[in-house]
Amino acid sequence: MSEKVTVFDTTLRDGEQTAGVCFSARDKIEIASALAEMRVDVIEAGFPAASAAEREAVAAVAVHVRGASVCALARAVPFDIDAAKDALRHAERPRIHTFINASDVHLAHQLRKGREEVLSMVEYAVRCARDATDDVEFSPMDATRADPDFLVDVVRVALFAGARTVNIPDTVGYALPESVRSIIETLYERVPELEEGIVSFHGQDDLGLATANALAAVSAGARQVELAVNGIGERAGNTAFEEVVMAIQVHGSSLGVHTDVDPQGICGVSALVEARSGIRVPPNKAVVGENAFRHASGIHQDGVLKWRENYEVLDPAAIGHARGTEIVLGKLSGRAGFVARAAQLGFCLSDAALDRAFERFQALADGKAVVEDEDLVEICNAA
Repeated sequence: MSEKVTVFDTTLRDGEQTAGVCFSARDKIEIASALAEMRVDVIEAGFPAASAAEREAVAAVAVHVRGASVCALARAVPFDIDAAKDALRHAERPRIHTFINASDVHLAHQLRKGREEVLSMVEYAVRCARDATDDVEFSPMDATRADPDFLVDVVRVALFAGARTVNIPDTVGYALPESVRSIIETLYERVPELEEGIVSFHGQDDLGLATANALAAVSAGARQVELAVNGIGERAGNTAFEEVVMAIQVHGSSLGVHTDVDPQGICGVSALVEARSGIRVPPNKAVVGENAFRHASGIHQDGVLKWRENYEVLDPAAIGHARGTEIVLGKLSGRAGFVARAAQLGFCLSDAALDRAFERFQALADGKAVVEDEDLVEICNAA
């Protein structure tokens, strides 16, 4: 049977940690509303302890969003937990996500605390968060570089204190898919209590492995993935929302999982986040990039014109893509692509005229990256 994977969106929190991004409260409400309309399960609205304005922005999202859980991030310290409680007081389905460093490198060089003190902080923070909501998530930061035995201890304490979701963050984008799978499988083996909760995975894309790591986590039993629209986020970004959602849709039967996300909203929310963040989506970005459904080589154009699935694993219409499959004419285009594009413009040329037009097209394409429609009209009219 297919099991549900909970989609946790962190565009408004970790996504906002992209250098140069600053979402207003209005931006957050607009993006969160779009995500909720797509049936995203959990929306992490921000980090209320960061500032008074951030607390107000998270509170505004909590007031306006219905249907999805609204989540606030908090370090494992009283001030942060109180700020999260306050920001979420009007949320329909509040979640507090508390975290603390777990790797030895972080304990020694950032947190500067011992393991026993960390375990005490975990228990205290989760218990305090449970005073406000029964939906508490805990993250041992830098889990993929943590000592496996200590990671087991931290997870066990968090569950005992009342956490319902335990998130395994690859905080610096260090892990390989095999190691992510091994970490999660080991946790299930050594902490049987996890079967009563949800294991989550949060990846960063420093080595370009975030999507692969998220899918490895799902294959190992993780039933929540933490994602950001367009993959925005700290440094090289977070695991891309659109990539994982669509990968699960394409491969869900073999993975035995599904999400409840409506993919029709993907292109719309991608454009919205691009506009509000100011971070342009690269043309070659998977799923939502400008070139994701554009075909320039003659072999690909011929194949996709005969049967779209020859060269597209996604239906552009399924993700709300306005233009759909596109034939882009250039020096690598063949006769099939040229004829199809000319036909779209209303030209039906005789064989001789087509030969002349195609020859002129090739001559122009040798010196021009893209032959535009106006060029094609001129070529066809002259034939």
